[in-house]
Amino acid sequence: MNRYARQMVLPEVGAQGQDRIGAAHALVVGAGALGVPVLQYLAGSGIGRITLIDPDTVEESNLHRQPLYRMADLGQPKVRAAAQALAGLNPSVRVETLEERLTPLNAPALVAAADVVLDCADSYAASYTLSDACLAAGKPLISASALGLAGYVGGFCGRAPSLRALFPDPPDSGQTCATAGVLGPVVGMLGCIQAQMALRLLLGLAPSPLGEFIRFDNGRFTQFRFDAAPEATGPRFIAPEEIRPADLVIDLRPEDEAPRKATPDALRLPDYGATGPLPDPGGRVVLACRSGLRSWRAADALARRWSGEITLLALGDDDR
Repeated sequence: MNRYARQMVLPEVGAQGQDRIGAAHALVVGAGALGVPVLQYLAGSGIGRITLIDPDTVEESNLHRQPLYRMADLGQPKVRAAAQALAGLNPSVRVETLEERLTPLNAPALVAAADVVLDCADSYAASYTLSDACLAAGKPLISASALGLAGYVGGFCGRAPSLRALFPDPPDSGQTCATAGVLGPVVGMLGCIQAQMALRLLLGLAPSPLGEFIRFDNGRFTQFRFDAAPEATGPRFIAPEEIRPADLVIDLRPEDEAPRKATPDALRLPDYGATGPLPDPGGRVVLACRSGLRSWRAADALARRWSGEITLLALGDDDR
């Protein structure tokens, strides 16, 4: 029996739809709790090609919500363990892996090569970096986030507004799954919805998942469309390699968090924003922190007293 018989019998799929799925290329950013169901169901559906990018290794604390991995995978790069598991699930799917972080420097080329982009990164900076790249390239983005007992999935860019249009301001909390916790089935369910939205998009089903927002909160779903949301401006993320010699670089991390500053000449000013030095006229400020959240908040305060260019730098767990 044909591997895809159960989905090809659907009038919305058929042989023509299966050909569309088989010809598609998905960029999946993140091989964690959201990425695992996305990868399993896209590979199971017979998608032709997946590019997977993630810098992390498999840890035992991942296993309660990332069932693609096994105890034997501990310590292995997630992208490698995921590719091996997907090869066992569907060897006809081509999986290309990148054991590195998504950055504003590598995002444009990765986005440009894909038909659909799935944000499974659990990273504030990665989500906005992807949204900016997808908006510029006209590529569709299926983005999700989960924390505790709640989360969301949305279809952005392409023919729809971007993530910034719906979330123009920095979130109130900078918590992550590592700090606030998450229930495995919650994040797994949201990843499944991401995969379903990606397949709806590839099949051209109506209504389009682009412009659709689904919220899950402690057992209840709400849903709305945001097709007419106006685009919002805001500070963009840059990569460390994009820092210019003349930039005023402000490192918002205290020394006990990051012994090495973002650059040797950076000013370490954790309370920067409403007060602090300004660059020369025509200059640029680079605000650096771990996740990008403190940088965005500082940028918001700085913009009230300076109208020049402000950029954000999310350094992750790098102590540079």
